[in-house]
Amino acid sequence: MAKLSITDLDLEGQRVLVRVDFNVALSEGEVADDTRLRAALPTVRYILEHGGIPVLMSHLGRPDGQVSPDLSLKPVAVRLEALLGCPVILAPDCVGPEVEAVVKQASPGTVVLLENLRFHPGEEANAPGFARGLVEMGSVYVNDAFGTAHRAHASTEGVTHHFMVCAAGFLMQKEVDYLGAALSDPERPFVAILGGAKISGKIDVIENLLPRVDTLLIGGGMAYTFFKAMGLEVGRSILETARVEVAEALLKRAEAEGVRLLLPADCVVAPEPTEGVETRVVLRHRMPENLEGLDIGPETRRLFAEEILKAKTALWNGPMGVSEVEAFAGGTRAVAQALVRATSEGATTVVGGGETGAAVVGYGLVGRLSHVSTGGGASLAFLGGEELPGVEALSDREEEAQSAK
Repeated sequence: MAKLSITDLDLEGQRVLVRVDFNVALSEGEVADDTRLRAALPTVRYILEHGGIPVLMSHLGRPDGQVSPDLSLKPVAVRLEALLGCPVILAPDCVGPEVEAVVKQASPGTVVLLENLRFHPGEEANAPGFARGLVEMGSVYVNDAFGTAHRAHASTEGVTHHFMVCAAGFLMQKEVDYLGAALSDPERPFVAILGGAKISGKIDVIENLLPRVDTLLIGGGMAYTFFKAMGLEVGRSILETARVEVAEALLKRAEAEGVRLLLPADCVVAPEPTEGVETRVVLRHRMPENLEGLDIGPETRRLFAEEILKAKTALWNGPMGVSEVEAFAGGTRAVAQALVRATSEGATTVVGGGETGAAVVGYGLVGRLSHVSTGGGASLAFLGGEELPGVEALSDREEEAQSAK
């Protein structure tokens, strides 16, 4: 990573303002999934071990610039304290004199967690005044929130204009290193697996991957737009009519560039995506007009697994079906299991965040893959070739590393 790292900083006696991504699911006032909290622990612990006081800031949910008690970070503070084994103080707000007092009174060995950033409209608006208020909480800035790096918000971009140096935390480094290596220097064969409901959200990703991959596997709802481009019946399956020509062009481009682009050979179909509904497996050229495709079929799972097991680098973003419904989760689970096996045989496996990451977490497979991204939108933007404002705003290592020590 060409950006300054937290390891390049002298943290002794510093109040370290850290952007983390603690946008987690809550259930009955408690953290339902602490994966993102655990992902931030190495950075927080490093600051504590090197004499700094971590001042953490995050958003939670979509309170639309209004204080919402149901979206307070209090449950996060409780869970984080249990994970760290040290005091975690939840500030009453994220800016203002009262918060400054809490931060300044914090003693070494203590973590301060600022209240939900999005209780203020200035966060998403990247308001300069709000950013300056956040800056008062720290003497050094670290961004460890890859999941928000694609947004130019006050806590990710605005604050960086007020610090001499801005560094990446360990999670941010890991995300950029894994995703960047997959795009720029993959060990071959390089296989990418793309799914999800719509092709429109993945066009940039497909176009950016085509010159880089050896094989592209496409499943999920987006496959039916490709089927339509091939002149196949898609029944009541999800279809983006306005993207059929785009799909046709991508198929031709893949052929021209020598990329093996594989679409499902068979599909699991049903009247609707609900549990208990009658399902059947059909070949892709025999789609019933009155049913919809909701998962890849068993033959496709076998074919996709074969391709994944040939890979030295495998990149996956997007479920293979309506994976939140167990009846249509088989394809997504099969891809995840194939990736686990590929990892055990020496392949580098990278999984995008969002629904794909959630599925892998649900299957209990996170530790058996090379890297599971914590950022859905951010990983898509990165894979699509976009610059991420939260990364671009960090200090370049060449220019700042020596002066930061």
